[in-house]
Amino acid sequence: MDRVPSSSNFIRQIIDADLGAGTYKTVLTRFPPEPNGHLHFGHVKSICLNFGLAQQYGGRCNLRFDDTNPEKEEQAYVDSIKDGVKWLGFDWGENDLYASDYFERLCEFAEGLITAGHAYVDSQSAEEIRANRGTLTEPGRDSPWRKRGVEDNLELFRDMRADKFKDGTHVLRAKIDMRSPNINLRDPVMYRIRHAHHHRTGDRWCIYPTYDWAHGLSDCIEGITHSLCTLEFEDHRPLYDWFNQRVAELGFLQPPLSKQIEFARLNLTYVVLSKRRLIQLVDEGHVDGWDDPRMPTLAGARRRGYTPEGFRIFAERIGVAKAHQVIDFTILEDCMREHLNDVAARRMAVLDPVKLVIDNYPEGKEEHVEVPNHPQKPLLGKRAVPFSRELWIEREDYQDKPPKGFFRLFPGNEVRLRFGYVVKCTGMKDGVVHCTYHPDSRSGSSGADKYKVKGNIHWVSARHAHAVKVHLYDRLFKVPEPGKDRDFLDDINPDSRKTVDAQVEPSLREHASRQTYQFERHGYFVPDYEGRTFNRTVTLRDSWTKA
Repeated sequence: MDRVPSSSNFIRQIIDADLGAGTYKTVLTRFPPEPNGHLHFGHVKSICLNFGLAQQYGGRCNLRFDDTNPEKEEQAYVDSIKDGVKWLGFDWGENDLYASDYFERLCEFAEGLITAGHAYVDSQSAEEIRANRGTLTEPGRDSPWRKRGVEDNLELFRDMRADKFKDGTHVLRAKIDMRSPNINLRDPVMYRIRHAHHHRTGDRWCIYPTYDWAHGLSDCIEGITHSLCTLEFEDHRPLYDWFNQRVAELGFLQPPLSKQIEFARLNLTYVVLSKRRLIQLVDEGHVDGWDDPRMPTLAGARRRGYTPEGFRIFAERIGVAKAHQVIDFTILEDCMREHLNDVAARRMAVLDPVKLVIDNYPEGKEEHVEVPNHPQKPLLGKRAVPFSRELWIEREDYQDKPPKGFFRLFPGNEVRLRFGYVVKCTGMKDGVVHCTYHPDSRSGSSGADKYKVKGNIHWVSARHAHAVKVHLYDRLFKVPEPGKDRDFLDDINPDSRKTVDAQVEPSLREHASRQTYQFERHGYFVPDYEGRTFNRTVTLRDSWTKA
């Protein structure tokens, strides 16, 4: 994979300062997904940022699964996430890590905090804990169990681990400040009893650490230097630091500790990235699963024909900001076009076919025209495309009474059949366009230059054409901010997918798996997993007007 560009941003400035001051000797980042869902476009930004920064500084990026919630996690999600990160072009080497790898050490840390008087077992119900937590304007109230003695707390915590209690009977909480203006510091829960099967540890554990307790300490255990997360975790940073510092004070961790840095999450127009909304789209059948090409998931993007190179260009182009930002979906599409224009082989395809007959072309005759595979890349060579008396052309390329400026087929007008002959239209009869051709006008021939025409249309030989279904995918939502003023489902674009019966040149009969093609005039297309179908990845240019 090409080296990720190293444009400056506020995170790089922090890292440069830390390295310059000698705080850290090298850079170690991590991408820490929870294995409870599928990767989406928002994750792409985080993946490219974490792996890209490590690459730029000659460091390393860990892939760590924060698997602390067994009721929602599955091995299938782990496998899908690994596959997605690899597809984007990143490698974590031997650093395939899990928070569950550290469960034993986290318990040891917890006992240390209990012994130091920084944690206690609370026997309130979940409802009581919630009620006593307070609000943004009202302080919380101390638990009646907050003054339990150290020995009692240790015994109860060990009994929790030893499976002596039912779910919800007790929790372990940090003893911080129930009156803190930051609600995250109001004695947060560190452990809860949960009799649930874990996808890696099985039934070994009946207590599980909370995300806030496990996340920062896992960073420190791994020696992560810069823990990058999105802005919604900014209020969690004091807790992140509190846990890490208290555990370090007990001698379990050696400085320097990990530093949390927040950046703005990816927000795209015409897209929803909320996990709840994505699940709703799938569960209620508004899309055809997580890999529906209209979904903003990596699985959907791959099926649609988006490329990892296009995503990496996108991540670099939008940069990293501290403030909330919304990125126009057009930028993502342009990044895909930029890469696909460079790599996609050209092919001719007619998506709305109408028959054209060259009346003076000999019946039964066929010949081949030489067509470049990529007009900007001569080294990719040419291919032979069959030409015959009857062709398929686009229905929009003929009009009986054309408007001013229409240079394609209408009675009396001449056009060039791309890479072929100049033909003169004589009209349409019974739904078939009729023309005559000039035998000496074939492209590349000595007589071709004497025919000056303004129109140039593509075609496919009817005798040799390959019939396929083509899915014309567009944006899933018809407004830039779905659900802003109403139910987001009301903003679904009813034309986000159209399926047409197309005719394509015969070279596409045996297409390469997942090979992207540019269908001339139509955009970029990729064979679908289903077989004899093609998905439109993106049009040749932005077809949406600016809101």
